[in-house]
Amino acid sequence: MSQRKAPAFASAFPAAPEPLEVAIYDNHSHLDFVFDEELGAMPWNENLDIAQSVGIRGVVQVGVTLESSKWSAELATKDVRVLAAVALHPNEAPLYENLENLNSAINEIEALATEPRVRAIGETGLDFFRTEGENSISLQQHSFEEHIRIAKENDIALMIHDRDAHDEVVATLKRVGAPEKVVFHCYSGDTDLAQICTDNGWYMSFAGNITIKRNQHLRDSLAMAPKELILIETDAPFLAPEPFRGRPNAPYLVPVTARFMAEVRGEDLNELCAQLASNTESVYGSWQDGF
Repeated sequence: MSQRKAPAFASAFPAAPEPLEVAIYDNHSHLDFVFDEELGAMPWNENLDIAQSVGIRGVVQVGVTLESSKWSAELATKDVRVLAAVALHPNEAPLYENLENLNSAINEIEALATEPRVRAIGETGLDFFRTEGENSISLQQHSFEEHIRIAKENDIALMIHDRDAHDEVVATLKRVGAPEKVVFHCYSGDTDLAQICTDNGWYMSFAGNITIKRNQHLRDSLAMAPKELILIETDAPFLAPEPFRGRPNAPYLVPVTARFMAEVRGEDLNELCAQLASNTESVYGSWQDGF
């Protein structure tokens, strides 16, 4: 489970922010991803140590391929600060070319889902930004529905990737029946989707892109979301918040987004953090269990 570490990473990653007084979690991170081939990736244990030093109690490490899902499930057994989510990313499904190959891979995800430190199926969903063609979309839809089934059968959360497919994602959840706990990862909708999530008790997880000036629709959605349905994440190493756009993101930057979210909602930071921590534990359970 070693990672490549380039000598230049220290200057590429932003400095750690002021620690939070009330500890919270990063609901969605990819500790195994390489942000840049030259920079490499920060070693996962160092990444977690810095996060812990600024008030990040734990992370959900998210798989998007069979390989990364297996890596995530294994890491969750090695460090109590990590829980895992496993899945085939929507854009991964068409790469299997046919149902037989895709179902074989989904069966492996299904096996991983039974492990006690795997607490979510994700990221799964629909992505029409990069997927074209009837067969590719059909495979993506099949994969999404199978991941929904696995989440329900294992009574764990469903972590949704939704890009240019809001209506289709909602329609699928309603048609096949949503799991008890649904999380819209890196929430990207407007207030109409926020109202749908509110009506259905689905969680909205906000990332660093909420700080970008053009994304007023995200701030409007956050402002109207019920406090018991909001989560926070990085999607690290991507989507670093302002003023660090274009640089590698990491779980230790969650406090930057948390402070911004408190301003948007007009809430006390400590009270918001306490709510975010409680919401996270409601979705994924205890980080201590099963370790």
